[in-house]
Amino acid sequence: MGQPNRATHEKRRRERAQKDRQVQKEESRLTRKDTRAERAASVEAGVDPDLIGIFPGPQPVLEEEF
Repeated sequence: MGQPNRATHEKRRRERAQKDRQVQKEESRLTRKDTRAERAASVEAGVDPDLIGIFPGPQPVLEEEF
C-alpha cells in the first residue's frame, strides 16, 4: 500500500484559510467605507475632515509628544 496523500487535505485547508482572509478583508473594507461616510456626513460641506482643528502657522506642542 502507498502512503496517504496529504496534499489534498493541506490544499483544502490553505484554500479555506485564504477564503477566510478574503472575507475578513472585505468586512474591514466595508467598515472603513462606512466610517469614512459617517465622518464625511458629520462635517459641513467644503471642509476637509482631516484638516479640522488645524490652523495656519506653528502648531501647538502636544503633551503626548514628550
